[in-house]
Amino acid sequence: MHGITLAPATDVENDGAENTRFIILISCVATIGGFLFGFDSGVINGTVDGLKQAFQSSSAGVGFEVASMLLGCAFGAFFAGRLGDRWGRRTVLIVAAILFLLSATAAGAAGSAVFFVAARVIGGIAVGAASVMSPAYIAEVASARYRGRLATMQQIAIISGLFCAFLSNYLLARAAGASTEPLWLNQAAWRWMFWMQAIPSTLFLLLLLTIPESPRFLVVKKRQQQALAVLAKLYGHAAASIKLDEIDASLSADHHRPRLSDLIDKSKGKLRTIVWVGIGLATFQQLVGINVVFYYGAVLWQAVGFSESDALLINVISGALSIGACIVTIFLIDRIGRKPLLWIGSVGMAITLALVSVAFASASLDAAGKLALSPGMGKLALVAANAYVCFFNLSWGPVMWVMLGEMFPNQIRGSGLAVAGAAQWSSNFLITVTFPILLAGIGLAGAYGIYTVAAALSVYFVSRWVRETRGKELEQMEG
Repeated sequence: MHGITLAPATDVENDGAENTRFIILISCVATIGGFLFGFDSGVINGTVDGLKQAFQSSSAGVGFEVASMLLGCAFGAFFAGRLGDRWGRRTVLIVAAILFLLSATAAGAAGSAVFFVAARVIGGIAVGAASVMSPAYIAEVASARYRGRLATMQQIAIISGLFCAFLSNYLLARAAGASTEPLWLNQAAWRWMFWMQAIPSTLFLLLLLTIPESPRFLVVKKRQQQALAVLAKLYGHAAASIKLDEIDASLSADHHRPRLSDLIDKSKGKLRTIVWVGIGLATFQQLVGINVVFYYGAVLWQAVGFSESDALLINVISGALSIGACIVTIFLIDRIGRKPLLWIGSVGMAITLALVSVAFASASLDAAGKLALSPGMGKLALVAANAYVCFFNLSWGPVMWVMLGEMFPNQIRGSGLAVAGAAQWSSNFLITVTFPILLAGIGLAGAYGIYTVAAALSVYFVSRWVRETRGKELEQMEG
């Protein structure tokens, strides 16, 4: 059986207590998938000028090159959920780590737009897989009393990945003079921005070989003895048999293999309400426009008068603020719950997005034909945009992933994550690929106005449809 290398023998033999240190360690390994999710998503931010120059891409072409990863994400999220039920959570994460490494190497070496898009789609498959399997794995090994805090570490890892990508992009571009200038081995800095991802990808792959499979997956696959051994390592021998029986009892009466049709309420012949709520959570997280900031941050700030260097530095600051907001969430999520944090985030995002829209609406064109903000409105846009990022990462950023990992009953968790994950990444693709079109059509103010409306609608969605999951064991989840 896998996974007994991270804890000392004294902990393994401890019959009476939960092995909290071991649970935290294996959860941290799983969150490296989140780090790579963030790095792969954020690295594109500093490479847009390089892509234009290297591939002679139009605005629409650049938009597709930036968004191409998201096509792979939707595919990866859907099939990771299904394959996670067939192969196991750990195995799917190992495959994702290999794809991260392959994508980083190929994207940096791309000699054509077609090759680059193919490399980014492969990376997207890895991101999609990690986005659903990492929180699912953490939820399935952690106790209810601190599950939210551990799962929130996934969002900190995502933001840390974004932050490291932004910082790496900034330092590499600064060292070369610009992202399009040559750096080491006479290769342009933007190529090295992608190659930097090979380091954490390799680390992720090696560490995954040391962790155990999810005990809940093992029970579903009727590998009871392996499940019992993992449960004993996680919670102590005394609690392992009890937990095994609880997991077993939570599955369908006939113990059939999980399948997509389980998402249908047989009595009504319709998709279960819990699945619609999962889709709603996944979709609203993207409709508020957060990834426009992450993917197009440098373009956005340059559009209102900041230099490339300043724009990349603003991204670094936003990343640092995001990490701070997620740390606050760690202290709150298991105390006040998931639903209050979502509601606070929705209200805060609606207000700050409205302020950003007002600031951008005041912009005028300078002599070069670029948007320019007055000093006062420039400060308003900068402060409101960073406050918006903080509200997102205090709430919808981490809490959506926490809830998707825990809200579905054991029998449908993989299938529920497959559908919700695919919805999340499809929405992400829609928002990302339409932003350049909106920028050219209705401008920054109009685009942010759309995101403001979505944030306002999410307030009602949370109030009406979201159920609290704080303090519940996974075997208690209904749907």
